[in-house]
Amino acid sequence: MSTTTATLDDESAASKGPALGDAEFTFLRQFVYDHLGISLGEHKRQLVQGRLFRRLRALRLPSFASYCELLRNDPEGELGELASVISTNVTSFFREMHHYDLLIDELLPRWIDHKRRGGDRLRIWSAGCSTGEEPYALAMVLAEALEKRGAANVDAKILATDLSPQALETARKGVYPVDRLTGISDERRRRWLLRGSGEFDGLASVHPRLRELVTIQPLNLLHDWPMSGPFDAIFCRNVVIYFDQPTKQKLFKRYAQLLPIGGYLFLGHSESLHGINDDFELIGRTVYRKNR
Repeated sequence: MSTTTATLDDESAASKGPALGDAEFTFLRQFVYDHLGISLGEHKRQLVQGRLFRRLRALRLPSFASYCELLRNDPEGELGELASVISTNVTSFFREMHHYDLLIDELLPRWIDHKRRGGDRLRIWSAGCSTGEEPYALAMVLAEALEKRGAANVDAKILATDLSPQALETARKGVYPVDRLTGISDERRRRWLLRGSGEFDGLASVHPRLRELVTIQPLNLLHDWPMSGPFDAIFCRNVVIYFDQPTKQKLFKRYAQLLPIGGYLFLGHSESLHGINDDFELIGRTVYRKNR
């Protein structure tokens, strides 16, 4: 669903449901910032009201006040659902193709040859993986690079994390409508996607080899991280657009701690580290390399 359509639907829902009062909106703004790092301005009130109204109906709650009480009593239990509600998961296969070109032409061959000699692990993190298109696209180019270089013995994996339960469920299933496959070449479609038939006509499932390479886990980027790294690259694209400056600074500092010198950080097309973090140098369009 496009952002425009979602906004129109939210406005329609907001007009039908109960009003979001000042006290409830103030609480929600603080709660969302504290737990998700997302800043909600006053101009977001109608959008929040419309989207949360659907959640109220799903939970059979009579008011926004009762929803706020639910968050007070069980903040962790509802956090993933709340994140799904207030953020817009828009993603696609091979989005920002220049990132994948860099992986294919330069980084993966170098990493694989180095790992094969030294026995180290090759690790890529898709942080904010949404419904899985990004990590599975990464898995395609990784699998191809491993085959091309005859490196089946290299321990290579992609970690994919997100906070949204709905997005993670889709990612784990790895099944997508064929009209969502734009961006994937015909050759890769034939190789890495299994077309459904009968009741599954119009759908495609990712190849089992891609599932082997991708580990999907829930993770709140603002909370503790169970992994210790190091990662060769971290993809965090179109995630920090929701965060304010202090939250971005903390997040990028934590990313730097999981990357070795020479490790790579990939951001979305509208994101930048300028004035936020000095651990990285810009080496291409929204591609950063850790320099210290």
